[in-house]
Amino acid sequence: MATESSESEEEGKITGGNQHLTVDDDLREMGKIAAWSVSSCKPGNSVSSLRDDNLDTYWQSDGAQPHLVNIQFQKKVKLQLVVLYVDFKLDESYTPSKISIRAGDGFHNLKDIKTVELVKPSGWIYLSLSGNDPRETFVNTFMLQIAVLSNHLNGRDTHVRQIKVYGPQPNPIPRQPFQFTSREFITYSTVR
Repeated sequence: MATESSESEEEGKITGGNQHLTVDDDLREMGKIAAWSVSSCKPGNSVSSLRDDNLDTYWQSDGAQPHLVNIQFQKKVKLQLVVLYVDFKLDESYTPSKISIRAGDGFHNLKDIKTVELVKPSGWIYLSLSGNDPRETFVNTFMLQIAVLSNHLNGRDTHVRQIKVYGPQPNPIPRQPFQFTSREFITYSTVR
């Protein structure tokens, strides 16, 4: 999966964070094919700040908790990893302390799939969507919702600097169990 060198995860608590985003080659970023929305935002700190690849900008909520980020897909997709960039050193009471990730077909049937506590996080936080069963390596869903349930120091609004959503890399040749990489092997991979 992803490297978690400076993170420790026990009983749903995550501390630390990675300063550099590192993801395995067998995963691809799925956020670019989704429609993103948020429950509220301050002017100038909208949902586009979550996707601009700039760690100096951030989405800032404006209103009562929970603060929601909704990620909707046109077709059912396989999602394996959610990566957030949050920084307690810069944002202090605006930093999320408890996050819930929900999945479903739409707003009407979202179910909690993971809830984590963040303890003064600073950097990229990796949240695997795989279940307890080793065969459950991904979530197959139309919609993912990230809910900020509480902030550090009882802050009201929240700052999230970046969110990335990853799913498994598709097999380039349908019904082909092997993933050939050279053009010559791909040419001779099927019988006419």
